[in-house]
Amino acid sequence: MAAVHPLKHRVAELLALADVRLDGTRDWDLQVHDERLYTRALADGSLGLGEGYMDGWWDTRSLDGLLTRLLQSHLDDRVHGWHWVLDGLHAHLTNLQTRWRSREVGKRHYDLGNDLYRAMLGQRLVYSCGYWANADHLDAAQEAKLDLVCRKLGLRPGMHVLDIGCGWGEALKYTAERYGVSGVGVTISKEQAALARELCAGLPIEIRVQDYRELDEPFDRILSIGMFEHVGVRNYRGYFDVVRRCLREDPATGGGLFLLHTIGTNVSTTHTDPWIGRYIFPNSMLPSAAQITSAMEGLFVVEDWHGFGPDYDRTLQAWRSNIEAAWDRLPPRYDERFRRMWRFYLGASMATFRSRRSQLWQLMLSPHGVPGGYSAQR
Repeated sequence: MAAVHPLKHRVAELLALADVRLDGTRDWDLQVHDERLYTRALADGSLGLGEGYMDGWWDTRSLDGLLTRLLQSHLDDRVHGWHWVLDGLHAHLTNLQTRWRSREVGKRHYDLGNDLYRAMLGQRLVYSCGYWANADHLDAAQEAKLDLVCRKLGLRPGMHVLDIGCGWGEALKYTAERYGVSGVGVTISKEQAALARELCAGLPIEIRVQDYRELDEPFDRILSIGMFEHVGVRNYRGYFDVVRRCLREDPATGGGLFLLHTIGTNVSTTHTDPWIGRYIFPNSMLPSAAQITSAMEGLFVVEDWHGFGPDYDRTLQAWRSNIEAAWDRLPPRYDERFRRMWRFYLGASMATFRSRRSQLWQLMLSPHGVPGGYSAQR
């Protein structure tokens, strides 16, 4: 009889708190292929669990279902691993999102390959949460989100718009085609910028590879969709200072309008999950409501705060369906380990929104307050 791994019972006890069984028969149960997983997971927490999955040490029929149960039971709070402590110390001592460090996520994530993102994101290259209130498929949800943004900003022909973190330029492309505006988009990804220029050709749109801190020119409206997660708490005040100095005075709206679209978290922290930081979004972190409001105090009036986090779960499911159908058509550089990494990323992201540990917020901000009040759009 083979000896039982000394940590197997401890792992089984922890998993039982989430109603997950080792080698069980339910979709969300965990099938262990390599017993070294027990030591790795207990020592390294989420980093060990994620790396174990990438290495094929374990499987489950429902990755998002398993991870949702782990988060709902707060097992991540019981098993942090030493990397969490080390990352926290590093964030305390260092600004992880300086101009130099901020470009790392562009190189390591957004420059992975436009072929990957085109396969995953659908007809519209929008790498952020769709708006599913009246949509029944991904492309409709993304168009609804873009139109929601435009309506919230009150765009009119002739306006000049700034998109901080413009991705592949889809938001600016939409505003120019549907609302007759011109615009500037900034990104730290060379791959994104190259394709954005191609997609926006012929429109009054300029795409730059530029750090947001370098911006100092007037715009009628400013939007930022899915970029604030890379700013870092040490830089939040500076970020809002940049937006404020770039908003042209507009008496009708209290000095222009700014839309901030960001993932948020329920508890203030200073760094991201160790696995996400190492493999997906280096130097990232999710803001809390307290961190956002503290950083903007005295600079902006909060006109509207719209949350629709559950829509992100549905968006992620659509992305997963797209990429799973496309793997065989993509280049061999996206090998089996990369595919397992990507599956863990999408599954873990679904779990954070499904467990309501992560939120999706759209904030409407004005420098002086809209005279007579802002009319919220939904």
